[in-house]
Amino acid sequence: MTATQVQQKYDIKDITLAPQGKQRIEWAGREMPVLRQIQDRFEQEKPLAGIRISACCHVTTETAHLAIALKKAGADAILIASNPLSTQDDVAASLVADYGISVYALKGEDNDTYHRHVETALDHRPNIIIDDGSDVVATLVKERQSQLADIIGTTEETTTGIVRLRAMFRDGVLSFPAMNVNDADTKHFFDNRYGTGQSTLDGIIRATNVLLAGKTIVVAGYGWCGKGTALRARGLGANVIVTEIDPTRAIEAVMDGFRVMPMEQAAPQGDLFITVTGNKHVIRKEHFEAMHDGAIVCNSGHFDIEIDLKSLKEMSTEVKQVRNFTEQYCLPTGKSIIVLGEGRLVNLAAAEGHPSAVMDMSFANQALACEYLVKNKGALEPGLHSIPEAVDKEIARLKLQAMGIAIDSLTAEQEIYINSWTVGT
Repeated sequence: MTATQVQQKYDIKDITLAPQGKQRIEWAGREMPVLRQIQDRFEQEKPLAGIRISACCHVTTETAHLAIALKKAGADAILIASNPLSTQDDVAASLVADYGISVYALKGEDNDTYHRHVETALDHRPNIIIDDGSDVVATLVKERQSQLADIIGTTEETTTGIVRLRAMFRDGVLSFPAMNVNDADTKHFFDNRYGTGQSTLDGIIRATNVLLAGKTIVVAGYGWCGKGTALRARGLGANVIVTEIDPTRAIEAVMDGFRVMPMEQAAPQGDLFITVTGNKHVIRKEHFEAMHDGAIVCNSGHFDIEIDLKSLKEMSTEVKQVRNFTEQYCLPTGKSIIVLGEGRLVNLAAAEGHPSAVMDMSFANQALACEYLVKNKGALEPGLHSIPEAVDKEIARLKLQAMGIAIDSLTAEQEIYINSWTVGT
């Protein structure tokens, strides 16, 4: 390590894990061609020169490439973990040792450590906050009013975070622009659906090694994450039940070929339960009571509140770890409920998160959203802003190009027709 790196501030598990982390970061980069092209441009143009960025993200091999892009763009960026169980310690070590990026993240960190890292992110006095779940923004608004003048804006790529930002704006406390990365087409159509679908089942299989074929899997929520999870579960031979509160999504799930019912009815039927709603206590005491012995429960929503683990623990006579990331809650009736990943994101707690090919587009959106905030500093109103359609389409174009896929373009005649109201049948 250089003298500069030695002086660098960080809080990670073990710096000697860096060689392993660097190898894994480079492997992930093989399937991130869009972000690589953005990195190359950023290195030449330095669009974020002098900008302080605090990023609160899952510290994975894919996130490493976003952090590297920010540094190449000239930003003074630090990275903290957005979830106590999602950090890959070798990646954190490599970012510090090999790329000179300050990282504050440890796999398994407790809540006190997490909140201390959030404070560290704000001590950096960021101009831009990249947030997963809006904890950093919420802390800023509640506790660091004096720093609001420093803020150019924030970016958010989780459904949970967008819900919180909308609530902040509705309550009149969001005084700066927020880029809604989550709802960009090149994010939620792919990251939420294909990324969550594959990685959630990957985490479940790694944690349990159970055969999913023939199992009844209950997916709570049929947003894009729920759609992807249900689709992949069916693809592995499971009998899938969907629970929903939204009538339109419920109809969609029915027409996609899934059984739909309330959780109360699904609870005694399910072998495996997956929550992806972004809401609180989707599975609670009355549902645990109705489940059969050995039912497995896990979450793939951002925060660990979707499963009411407090009630489950109060109901239990014993809680014991039976495998890595797998805990057995023993009930007085003699039956047990299995909980994966402490109710946190199972795809990151027990596996490696989304495949890099989909995160390529998600993090391209994050990087370009930061650039957009800087270019439009002072011109954007407070509140949520969509990723510009031109940026979204350019990311898709670059991804297709990298995949070697060509598509049609409109002829001159078609351009006239599609933009005209005078030409009819």
